[in-house]
Amino acid sequence: MLYAAASGGGAGGLTPILMIALLFVVMYFMMIRPQQKRRREAEQMQSALAPGDEVVTIGGLHGTVTAVEDETVLLEVAPGVQTRYARPAVARVIKRAEAPAAETISEEAEPVKE
Repeated sequence: MLYAAASGGGAGGLTPILMIALLFVVMYFMMIRPQQKRRREAEQMQSALAPGDEVVTIGGLHGTVTAVEDETVLLEVAPGVQTRYARPAVARVIKRAEAPAAETISEEAEPVKE
């Protein structure tokens, strides 16, 4: 009788392995993948920094980008006061610098014929 009860649970050994695998899949989609996405977005934001951008550092310092180098950013935090920070220290961009408006010739306007 005892032998019959022990041999009847053939799928019982597979269930814990499936539960662990399911746990890893859920953990990947709930934790790891969103974190990688945020890291990619932060790297793109930091690589797109340009002079004139208003930014906030991870320490909460507000400033305007005056120069951008390979690994560092020069911020003007007050008139005449500039500090150098590593690019990853920039947490977010508050306002992007406006690009100069390029003069365009309208193709719709026809030349005046006399």
